[in-house]
Amino acid sequence: MIVLLVYILLTHCVSVFGQAIPGYTAGDDADGTMAYPGYGAPGGYPGQPPVDPLVGYFQAVAGQDGQIDADELQRCLTSSGIAGTYQPFSRDTCVVMINMLDRDYSGQMGFNEFKELWTALNQWKQTFMNFDRDRSGTVEPSELQQALTSFGYNLSPQAYGCLIRRYSVNGKVTFDAFVALCVRLRALTDQFRRRDAQQNGSALFQYDDVSIFDYTTPNYIPAI
Repeated sequence: MIVLLVYILLTHCVSVFGQAIPGYTAGDDADGTMAYPGYGAPGGYPGQPPVDPLVGYFQAVAGQDGQIDADELQRCLTSSGIAGTYQPFSRDTCVVMINMLDRDYSGQMGFNEFKELWTALNQWKQTFMNFDRDRSGTVEPSELQQALTSFGYNLSPQAYGCLIRRYSVNGKVTFDAFVALCVRLRALTDQFRRRDAQQNGSALFQYDDVSIFDYTTPNYIPAI
């Protein structure tokens, strides 16, 4: 009789001294046991971290050392579909992406660098799409200037002219070329900031400093 009475009390959540039994909802379990969040409920065990979707893309091409080179990065970005409807990234652009984040001069990048690159790529892609209004896969020189201005760059007409000649085909800049351009500007800007000790927009360069910025070597980006 006592056991039956206890079962009835639990089943109907009868309050004891005016307070409901904590952690129990009637009908939660067929056997009348109390259901605790995270155990036997949707979502699995409590405190279980979500799986980063980028891990799968990275691990599919990374070697045993957990690093990827330019060829592996190209395959990784192509399989991920991050370029969307635009042409996949060229190997040359993947080389400059690696160099942008190659802080140990290994010619490769690890998963943390890959995540950093992924964030930058999404920002650059969104900006490119904003100015590729006709969805032609290219931007005009005037649109390129607006895009770079939105990033905070204030370049002279001569500088824009150099960029257009270097990165455009028939006066149009593709997404692949746009990303390569953004990578170079970011790397050069970071190098300049290191030498702009007063943060007043001017810096003193030695001849060796200038030589490593030579635009005649398109695949070289000083490591950050």
